[in-house]
Amino acid sequence: MAMDARQVIAAILTLSMFAMLGNMIKKDHFDTFQMKFPATSHVQYDTIKIAEKNIIDLPTIRRGPWKNDSEALKPCWNKPALEEREQSTGFITFSFSYGPEYHVSQLADAVVVARYLGATLVLPDISKSERGQKRKFEEIYDAKKCVKNLGSVVRVALDQPSEASTGKLTVVRVPNRVSEEYIAAKIEPVFRTKGNLSLSTYFPSLDMRRAEETKYLDSFACLAMFGTLQLQPELQEVVDSMVGRLRNLSRKSNGQFVAVDLRFKVLERECWRREAKGKKNCYNAEEIGVFLKKIGFDRDTAIYLTQSKWHHSLDALREIFPKTFTKEGIMPAEKKAKFLSSESSEFEKAIDFYICSESDVFVPSISGLFYANVVGKRIASGKSQILVPAQVTVSSTPVSSYISRYISKRNHFAYSCFC
Repeated sequence: MAMDARQVIAAILTLSMFAMLGNMIKKDHFDTFQMKFPATSHVQYDTIKIAEKNIIDLPTIRRGPWKNDSEALKPCWNKPALEEREQSTGFITFSFSYGPEYHVSQLADAVVVARYLGATLVLPDISKSERGQKRKFEEIYDAKKCVKNLGSVVRVALDQPSEASTGKLTVVRVPNRVSEEYIAAKIEPVFRTKGNLSLSTYFPSLDMRRAEETKYLDSFACLAMFGTLQLQPELQEVVDSMVGRLRNLSRKSNGQFVAVDLRFKVLERECWRREAKGKKNCYNAEEIGVFLKKIGFDRDTAIYLTQSKWHHSLDALREIFPKTFTKEGIMPAEKKAKFLSSESSEFEKAIDFYICSESDVFVPSISGLFYANVVGKRIASGKSQILVPAQVTVSSTPVSSYISRYISKRNHFAYSCFC
């Protein structure tokens, strides 16, 4: 069918308009969003570069079963005023021992006892691994913040009163998570007679399951365990530096890393003891590596171990996850002489406890109080991805199957403290 001149002109104009529109789209979109790919057919997402910065953010590619943190919980314990209890002239002393996982529980019991008795609480010294040797409280913890945080519920003294040095104090053994009934029956009569006491906490159980009912003293235990102890500034700086190093090594997982409580000597002793009883609740380095691999963590995942220095028993884990580090591999060089030596075990334990509390994923290789009290700190901050190892037989089993029962059942004491 023949077209007249007007139809021909209309067709030419239409084509011209489409060409102009195409050029406009190309200029407005592609000129401001140019991606440079490496000269290979196998594109690595983390090497993609944007020519124009701040124009658009590409989604982060996270390899592995990572889970975002939940919102931090808020303290829901009561904080009665100090004046509500009758005050005595006596004081309570005690010592920190073993490590931070014990310290938080020892402090909680001491605060509960001192509050009930109306006594002054003396900040503890810290027992060193060498028998009879002590560290000052402020060598590891921030003393001023501790006094400030506890000041509204109990009187606190920074130094031991002179009365304590003139005679031997009566020592009273206190079960962890001591009750009002126990204090009234076993401790108060001795305190009224002697005036001053030294507490020694023992642990009938190493778990931190919540009680059936919240009791009067839980508020003080909550404050002591979760709202009091903070590392002294220099030690906190070391922890922050090590965490930052691990996050820099974890760019392919958006800065997320896994912390594993795995100490060779502890495993060697405890695994033998437990397996002799027919229980499988501790895992060695190779078993941890196989577990993490089977549930989906990428080979590039950065892993922090609580073992201080490298031991050949860890080689199998590093073969599976090459970015596996102990403290000596990531601690600032200028801090190693002070915080990583044969006489620094108390510092090392504190570093481990707080890094495991801040990691994106925490994996205990063995059950115990370290595991239980790290979980407590993580619950408060919303870091609920705590994976308990198991022998994975089906790789399709969801990661949620390995979440700690403290979390999945909400049966940790911390859930009595936060809401």
